[in-house]
Amino acid sequence: MAFDFKRAYKPLYQPGLEPTLIEVPAVNCVAIEGRGDPNDPAGEYARALAVLYAVSYTIKMSKTGTRCIDGYYDYVVPPLEGFWWMPDDRTVDFTRKADFCWISAIRLPEFVKRADFDWAVGEASRRKGLDCSGAKLLTIEEGLCAQVMHMGPYDDEPATIAALHAFIEKSGCAEDFTPARRHHEIYLSDPRRTAPEKLKTVIRLPVRRI
Repeated sequence: MAFDFKRAYKPLYQPGLEPTLIEVPAVNCVAIEGRGDPNDPAGEYARALAVLYAVSYTIKMSKTGTRCIDGYYDYVVPPLEGFWWMPDDRTVDFTRKADFCWISAIRLPEFVKRADFDWAVGEASRRKGLDCSGAKLLTIEEGLCAQVMHMGPYDDEPATIAALHAFIEKSGCAEDFTPARRHHEIYLSDPRRTAPEKLKTVIRLPVRRI
């Protein structure tokens, strides 16, 4: 059976509807940084997703080709993740989507090394006819965070985020945003196949204890 990160690491991917604190380990991802409205079908975000999935599936399906990756095991490609901020470093403002700054990412198994990643980027570019040069091998170190499951449309997230802010304050913590620690979302549902009211999104904010 293919290894499933969501099942193996449930606290990271399946939080409850009530906020909790969690210590997040460092993980490696294929990532692309960009700016603009994620809903623009012709924008940077849509192009980034095509590249991320092309690279991710090139690594997953290497088992069927000539590339032998040391330590490879079959796995389910993890869900899409996003790190969001505003150019003025203020709280994410859902009314200014055209101004969104973001890093879009997909987690990689620990067996993926730099040489494997570079091969996958080149192979995805060749096979898919995509410019994958913007894809980066990124190590994300979040540390202590507060998180919660948001159920429903993305545009309804502000109410869930407000509840998460209240929990952080009540827990004796403060938000701790830095260039390496951002507003983080993990998208567990495919919006093309899931009704808006059934969408599941992990919302995670970096914090520090006061």
